[in-house]
Amino acid sequence: MRVTDSLMSQSFLRNLSANTARMQKYQEQLSTLKEVNKPSDDPLRVSKILDLNNTIIQNDQYKTTINDAVQWTNVQDSALSSATKSLQRIKTLIQSSANDTMSHSDRQANKAEIESEIHGVVDALNTNFGGRYVFAGVNTTELPFKVDKVDGEITGISYHGTKETAEKTNLSREIAPGVSIELNTDGNALMNEKGTADSPDNLSSFFTDVFTALDADDTEKLSGLLDRADQQLENVVSNRSKTGAIFNRLGATLERNDSEKLNLKTMLSENQDIDLAEKFMQFTMEQTAYQASLSMGTKILQTNILDYL
Repeated sequence: MRVTDSLMSQSFLRNLSANTARMQKYQEQLSTLKEVNKPSDDPLRVSKILDLNNTIIQNDQYKTTINDAVQWTNVQDSALSSATKSLQRIKTLIQSSANDTMSHSDRQANKAEIESEIHGVVDALNTNFGGRYVFAGVNTTELPFKVDKVDGEITGISYHGTKETAEKTNLSREIAPGVSIELNTDGNALMNEKGTADSPDNLSSFFTDVFTALDADDTEKLSGLLDRADQQLENVVSNRSKTGAIFNRLGATLERNDSEKLNLKTMLSENQDIDLAEKFMQFTMEQTAYQASLSMGTKILQTNILDYL
């Protein structure tokens, strides 16, 4: 009998220990609201949770990059809008100056206003975002555009950012795994280079020719410069359209990023978070079983002790 009773006692203690461990497991899950709390609970699930957390962190990093790029393109669009308005005003002043009835002093007044608008164009194209010039190519810390002067007179403008001869003229941003986008930062494109070194035809030479015609009261040449004014305007508008296309792509990417994060969060919750009602029911059942085991164990242990009296 004593051998049998001893076996019963050992079996009871083993079962009680197992029951206690299960109850503690559910109690820990209820207190942390997590399905697993250490790798030994479920190594495969823990590995999956770690991978999901890392992917979510990477997703957040991409979102930060996308938001920065969106703000960058917004700043660019605003700058190009300002430059467009200045060029439109310059065209209006050229058109006004081409009128034969206008006096030399009136044309010089228009010239002064055109000079002011040229400064406005350069200031717009020198816009910076967070200390980085948005039209400087890849060298964003250097002032890209400058007004050239001789003896106080404007002779044109010059570009000092990344040139076309460089390997890369636009900034690149990674916005998703293996997916990059180029921001339209090539300021040299805004110079609208079409001529040659010996016979330049760009935004700077356009301004120079305007001043030459104004000083000479050459109304015929001023009339001819209106077509070139349209070409410069179209170039700025074209670059603004490119920036708008990049903005739209970034917006779509941002939506995908948010959708992906929601999916990742859902997957993480499914693997990591507990079903509170289910776990509480399981804990209650284990607690009931534990109390029943204690009640039964008291009788078993009392019987074994009495056998030794």
